Amino acid sequence: MTKDELQGKLKESMLAKDELKTSVLRMLLSAINYYEIQKGGAGYSATEEDVLSVIQSQAKQRRDSITEYEKAQRQDLADKEKKELEILQEYLPEQMGEEEIQKVVEQIINEVGASAMQDMGKVMGALNAKLKGKADMGLVSKLVSEKLTS
Repeated sequence: MTKDELQGKLKESMLAKDELKTSVLRMLLSAINYYEIQKGGAGYSATEEDVLSVIQSQAKQRRDSITEYEKAQRQDLADKEKKELEILQEYLPEQMGEEEIQKVVEQIINEVGASAMQDMGKVMGALNAKLKGKADMGLVSKLVSEKLTS
C-alpha cells in the first residue's frame, strides 16, 4: 500500500461520509508525513515498506491502548480503539498464525544452530528479515525465548 493509495482511500471515505475511517486515515497519513520528515526531510518519499512500518506501529499503539483502557475499566475508549484497529488492519497484509510462526521459528533456530538465550539476537535477526510485516514480532520474540529456554 502506497501513500497515494491511502490518500485515494481517504477521498473515498470522505465521499462516503464515513467519519471514523476518515479520521483514522487522516491520522495514518499524518504519521506517514511525520515519518518522512524524520527520515529525510521534505524531499523524502515513503516507500511501501515505510508505509507498512507506520501502519504496523499505529496498530501496535492501538493494541497497547486497548489493553490500558481495559485495565482502567474504560470500555468506551477501548471500543473506539478496537474500531480504529480494525480499520488499520484492512491495510496490513494477512498475519501468520501462531502455528505457522512456530514452524518458522523452529526452522530458523535449527539453521542458525541456536541452543541458548545468548543466541536470541542471531535468531531474531534472521526471523525479522523473514517475517517482517507478516507476523507480530512480539509474539515471535516470545516463541523464540520459550524455545531457547526449554
